[in-house]
Amino acid sequence: MGEVLSQNEIDRLLKAYSEGELDVDEMKDAPEKQVKNYDFKRPSKFSKEHLRTLEIIFEHYGRLISTNLPVYLRKSVQVEVMNSEAVTYSEFSNALSNPVLLGVVDMQPLSGNIIIEVASNLGYTIVDRMLGGVGQPLDKSRDFSEIELLIIERILTICVELLSDPWQNVMEINPRLERIETNSQFAQIISPNEMIAIVTINVRIGDVEGLMNVCLPFMTLEPVMDKLNTKFWYSSIKKSDEFEYTDVIESLISKASVPIKAYLGRSTVSVQDFTNLQIGDIIRLDTKVDQELDVYVGNIHKFAALPGASGDKYAVRVTSVIREEQ
Repeated sequence: MGEVLSQNEIDRLLKAYSEGELDVDEMKDAPEKQVKNYDFKRPSKFSKEHLRTLEIIFEHYGRLISTNLPVYLRKSVQVEVMNSEAVTYSEFSNALSNPVLLGVVDMQPLSGNIIIEVASNLGYTIVDRMLGGVGQPLDKSRDFSEIELLIIERILTICVELLSDPWQNVMEINPRLERIETNSQFAQIISPNEMIAIVTINVRIGDVEGLMNVCLPFMTLEPVMDKLNTKFWYSSIKKSDEFEYTDVIESLISKASVPIKAYLGRSTVSVQDFTNLQIGDIIRLDTKVDQELDVYVGNIHKFAALPGASGDKYAVRVTSVIREEQ
C-alpha cells in the first residue's frame, strides 16, 4: 500500500501544479520499477552455473562410457551431452512412457537417489548385442522379460560404477545400482513438486540412437551445491594434475622394464676366420682386463662399470654415471 499524503502535502502539490512548477506528464514518463514474477511452486534452486558444471561432469562421464561399453557390446558407442535443465519431478515423471527403463542409483555418502532413464530402443539393442545379435531394436515396443532385465542390469551396473570418477573433483561417491523399474509409478523417489536437474545425453550404439536422461534431485545435491561451479571445478582439476596424476605417472614409469647390456669389448674378424672358429679359440677384444666396460640402457650409453661375478653369475659394478637424467 502506497504512502498516504497529509492535507498539507496535497495542498502544496496542487499549488505547485497551478503555478506550473510541477509537470504531470513528466511524472507519468518516470520509469516504473521492474517486478519479476516468482513461482513458489518452482523455486529457482539450480543456477545456470550449476547446470553448466553438471554438463561438464557428464561430458567426462560420456567419454568413459564410449571407452568402456564397446568392450562388452563389441560395437562402437558414441556419447554426447545434449543439454541440462531444471524442472519439477512431476514434469519429468509425466513425460515418461511405458515401458521405460529407470535405474535407481544410490549415491552414498549423499542422501537420496538419482534416476538414470534409458530409452527402450537402447535397451533392446543392448539385449540383442549381448545375445549375439547385430544390435537392432524391436519394431514394436513390448515389456521387458526377466532375462532381458538381468542383461540390461549388468550393463547398467557398469555404467553406474563409472560415475565415481567424474564426480571425484566434487566429492568421493560410491554409486550403486539399487534396482531397475519399468513403471514410472514405482520410482517416486521424491515429492512431485521437488526441483530436479535433468542432464540429457544422446547415446549411439552402432546405428541405433537414443536418449539417456539423468535425474538429479536438489535434495541429493544440496550438500555439494557450493562445489558445483566451474571455478571450483577447474581449480580441483589443476590440483589433481599437479599432485595425483604426477604420482600415478611416476609410479607407472618406475615399474617399466628397460633392457640393460654391458659390452665386454669389440673385435673384427674376417669371414674365413669366423667360419673356422673352434671351441677353445681366443678372440682378442679392444679392451684391457682392468678397463671399465660400457653399460647401455636401451641404446643410451649410461654407465661405466667393472666386470665381476655375483654368486654363479656374471655381473658388473657401476663406477660412474656417463649422462645424468634430464
